[in-house]
Amino acid sequence: MLNGHTALVTGSTQGIGLAIAQAMARAGADVVMHGIEPVAQGEAIAAELAAANGVRAAYVRANLAEAGEAEGLVAAATAALRHPDILANNAGIQYTCPIESFPLERWNAIIAVNLTAAFLAMKAAVPGMRERGWGRIVNIASVHGLVASIHKGAYLAAKHGLVGLSKGVALETATHGITVNCICPGWTDTAIIQPQIEARAAQCGGDRSAGIRELLREKQPNLTLLPPERIGDVAVFLCSEAAAGITGVALPVDGGWTAQ
Repeated sequence: MLNGHTALVTGSTQGIGLAIAQAMARAGADVVMHGIEPVAQGEAIAAELAAANGVRAAYVRANLAEAGEAEGLVAAATAALRHPDILANNAGIQYTCPIESFPLERWNAIIAVNLTAAFLAMKAAVPGMRERGWGRIVNIASVHGLVASIHKGAYLAAKHGLVGLSKGVALETATHGITVNCICPGWTDTAIIQPQIEARAAQCGGDRSAGIRELLREKQPNLTLLPPERIGDVAVFLCSEAAAGITGVALPVDGGWTAQ
C-alpha cells in the first residue's frame, strides 16, 4: 500500500509513535524513526523494525524541545534515508497542574515539543512534497485538541493549536497532492497517561485496574483503553489512496468521548 514511500515518525521508539512506525513498515514504507534515546539504542530499534518488515529503516536523535534540533529533523531524516513524503508528528509530552501553579518552564516545553516541533517539521517537509506532487502529513493531536479537561492548560493549548495549524496547512497544500490531517486519540495505553492512572489507582486503594476503570468511566464511553496499534492503523489509512480526498480533518479515535 505504501511501497516506495518514506515515512518520518517522531517520537517513534515507544507508544503510539512506535505503533505508527510499525504500521507504516507493514504497509511497505521505509521508515525514519525518531527519539531521544542514545543513538545505538535507537538504531537497534530501527534495525529490528526493518528486519521484521523487509523495509529500510533508520534512526535520528533530536531533542524537539530545542528549536534548532527540531528544525533540522527533516534534513537529518533525508540524510539517513530519503526525503520523507510521509510525516507523522507524534512526539508529545504532558504535565497536569492547576493554572495558578502551572510552571512556565513546563508550559514552554509542552508548546515546544507538541506544537512548535510539528510546525517546524511541516515547514521543512512540505517543499519536497510539493516538488513530487504527493505527500501525507498525519499529526497526532488528541481529544484534547477538540474538548477540554481540567489541569491541562498547556497540553490543551498545544493540541488545539495543532488542529488549527493542520487545517491551515491542509488548505495551503490542497492542490499539490498533499493531505494534512489530525488523529485525535482518547485514552490510549501509553506511558504518557501512566501518571494519571497511578493517581486514580491510589484513590482506589492501589488497584491499577480499578484506577483505569475510573479514568475511563469519566470520559470514554466504550470503557476500553485503546491499544496504540489502532492509531497506527488509522494513520496508514490516512496515507493511503483511499483517503486521498480527506484533508484538514481532525478525526477522533476516542471510544465515543467527543460524541457526548
